Amino acid sequence: MSENTVAFVFPGQGSQKVGMLADAHQQFQSVRDTFEEASQALGYDMWDLIQNGEQEALNLTETTQPVLLSSSVALWRAWQEQSGTAPAIMAGHSLGEFSALVCAGALGFTDAVGLVRQRGAFMQTAVPVGEGAMAAIIGLDDEAINRICTEVSGSSGAVVSAVNFNSPGQVVIAGHTGAVDTAIEALKEAGAKRAMPLPVSAPFHTELMKPAGERLAEAIANIDISTPAVPVVHNVHAETEADPEKIRGLLVEQIYSPVQWTRCVQTIVGQGVGAVVECGPGKVLSGLNRRIDKSLQSYSLEAPDSLVAAVEELK
Repeated sequence: MSENTVAFVFPGQGSQKVGMLADAHQQFQSVRDTFEEASQALGYDMWDLIQNGEQEALNLTETTQPVLLSSSVALWRAWQEQSGTAPAIMAGHSLGEFSALVCAGALGFTDAVGLVRQRGAFMQTAVPVGEGAMAAIIGLDDEAINRICTEVSGSSGAVVSAVNFNSPGQVVIAGHTGAVDTAIEALKEAGAKRAMPLPVSAPFHTELMKPAGERLAEAIANIDISTPAVPVVHNVHAETEADPEKIRGLLVEQIYSPVQWTRCVQTIVGQGVGAVVECGPGKVLSGLNRRIDKSLQSYSLEAPDSLVAAVEELK
């Protein structure tokens, strides 16, 4: 592959905001059609919720997940509508992995919208509200974070573990609320520059999500999955997978396993990629990707001007 090879990456929860994609919706027919399709599949006006709803409603996990997937797919379709360069490889962060698989032709869009709404509901109800927490740890190496989480879990009998390896020096931990609080203090003492609780109500990607994984396995058993037309790097092991049944298993395992984002980006770079396009609202992944590999050129597609400019530049 040439060093100009393009990768597409798809964001997860946290990138949603009221009013997003308004300009893209106005400019691109494919964006309007995508939200109409999602609304019909789910039985409510998704576009009205995004533009006129409350942020609190948008932040409900079972709402956030289909909204973000639809937003990413809408921008992907707008990219195709503008005859944008086809990517050589894709990846998505947590929920974004489902977006990647839709855009790679492995999952049907309406199937995926319904599936991720269920996924969100399963994740939200796996642990009672208030009993789980997540926190971002800045400025400490992975080994120290893993060791301290293991020590806190061992001494307390509660769960706390590293769940998102987002970039070198930025790791998210999650688990039982008390264990996360204890780990935060221990990690600060060990030299973490910052340790910030995150505004979520469930400990995603921990072993506490295994009940959600069991329910997702039942739901996904009835969904058709194909071999991706574009290789997708999976969060669980940072490798691509062609076998639809293995992809099905990885999507279930992902719900209670750490997101290996740093390794996913390293895998992408290892394929000769020089440019990474963030296909979804915001620029969260672009920031992480630059910290993982400074050589990467980053593009985001939320604004129509940015999308059109990226199409031209990456031809």
